[in-house]
Amino acid sequence: MYKKFFFVIAVMLFTAQIQAQTNSAGPSKHRIIMQLSSNDTLVWKGLMNNLKHLKAGWGDSVVIEVVAHGPGLDFLTIGKATQQEKITHFKKMGIEFIACENTMAERKIARETIISEAGFVKMGIGEIVRKQEQGWSYIKIGF
Repeated sequence: MYKKFFFVIAVMLFTAQIQAQTNSAGPSKHRIIMQLSSNDTLVWKGLMNNLKHLKAGWGDSVVIEVVAHGPGLDFLTIGKATQQEKITHFKKMGIEFIACENTMAERKIARETIISEAGFVKMGIGEIVRKQEQGWSYIKIGF
């Protein structure tokens, strides 16, 4: 009797785990949140290569959000964004680029100076934590 009980519990736990991994993006989607806090243009170039390879390898089965904060906000700032053409390309492919409003306020950066492809969140770090709590994979870009 105990064996049947433990088998049923094991099946229930396995089913719950599978259901927990399933989200609004669907069970076959990879969900990646990337933290960009570097203003190094070589780091930005590396990020663009990573995005290219992820989309080439997984296509529409990957959902990606890049959160720029601190010095990384330059990546999304008009006049400093050296990767604007690629950002536009990846935005059309569904990759989200997000600017941190706390960094903007701290550095006195107006919304109008952020490229039009970018979205906004109040707290960049808060967005990263929230996505991790929802099961997204976290990648830190640069050092």
